[in-house]
Amino acid sequence: MTVLDSRPEKPGEPGGSRADSSGAMLTESGVSMAPLDDLGEGRGPFWLDEWLKAHAGDVVAWRRHIHANPELARREYGTTELVMSLLRSAGLAPKVLPGGTGVVCDIGSGPACVALRADMDALPLTEATGLPFSSTVDGVAHACGHDLHTTVLLAAGMALATAPELPGRVRLLFQPAEEVMPGGALDAIDAGALDGVDRIFGLHCDPRLQVGQVGTRIGALTSAADLIELRLTSPGGHTSRPHLTADLVHALGTVITQLPALLSRRVDPRSGTVLVWGAVHAGEAANAVPQDGLLRGTLRTADHETWTTLEPLVASSIQSLLAPTGVGYELNYRRGVPPVVSEEDSTALMRAGVEAALGEEATAGTEQSSGGEDFGWYLEHVPGAFARLGVWSGEGAMRDLHQPTFEADERALLTGIRVMVHTALASLA
Repeated sequence: MTVLDSRPEKPGEPGGSRADSSGAMLTESGVSMAPLDDLGEGRGPFWLDEWLKAHAGDVVAWRRHIHANPELARREYGTTELVMSLLRSAGLAPKVLPGGTGVVCDIGSGPACVALRADMDALPLTEATGLPFSSTVDGVAHACGHDLHTTVLLAAGMALATAPELPGRVRLLFQPAEEVMPGGALDAIDAGALDGVDRIFGLHCDPRLQVGQVGTRIGALTSAADLIELRLTSPGGHTSRPHLTADLVHALGTVITQLPALLSRRVDPRSGTVLVWGAVHAGEAANAVPQDGLLRGTLRTADHETWTTLEPLVASSIQSLLAPTGVGYELNYRRGVPPVVSEEDSTALMRAGVEAALGEEATAGTEQSSGGEDFGWYLEHVPGAFARLGVWSGEGAMRDLHQPTFEADERALLTGIRVMVHTALASLA
């Protein structure tokens, strides 16, 4: 089966699109569309240039198929099947991860091994972009760019498979369940995805960077993110007699206002630690003290050492705050993901890959965010680096991640492919 034969088709659009010899996309009616602008064209290696020239239209078609058919965490069966089929069509031997979704595939041979990772899952959001290839699944959308990540890695692997020779092995890691804590990275690690790996690299869409720019940073790029769920109980009672019961709503308010204040005095302020509540539920009637209450929030920190101290600190603080109130409580503290900390040598290799792929002017700095990313789990085991891939067209509004209106310039597909390939080559060299 050839690459073009295995091209996915969007439901309701038999034939989809295909690429002619110039790389232009052809609709099923044969009408030619403008070819995707390759910002790194001519930078080589020759086999990469040739592959992208021949298959740029396929790359767009794959991405649009994945975008139109999003799947939630650990349900990425269709995406997994697509990746498996296309990699096999390139003569590779991919394997599905034990959970039934996610793929691992090695290219090349030799003791040296570099891993390239992409995440596959979508978000429980309703898309509002109005794109012709918008999500066909109610309440599910690729609003974080994982459809681009998967397509970039898929195409990078298929291009690498055409290389006459590689100086080692490249491991493609298509990971499920990035959007849920503590993340599918742990499942991949448990399945041996890092066995024999020397370094690991990844990219994430960034709508604040223009297409052709890639943001790198030595050190922490994202923050640790934990979940806090607190359930309170009370005998309940009449609001006219609060002294005869335990005032559950007052206790909730105490934790809501005082726990963030306590943490700000118990944690180094330079650590960027922030607790924000996202959900609170208690009671229905204005004149009744409720028997049950629920509080949920996220606790984030930019410092790895601080992250290891937060769970016992939160537990002891909540105990102290609630002791005078008389309410019962159950604390469920779920450790999420560690910060993504890009190692210095790996970051230098990734920057070299960016410059080789797109030129020196493509390398940009980037700030640490408070967002969480389970790529950090891989970096607990092997050195590596994570970078931000510019997806803003340069015109109009910057549509942020995790919003129903998030959009990405598809030229970023080709820049991402080139960066992944050149980073792998730089690392193996």
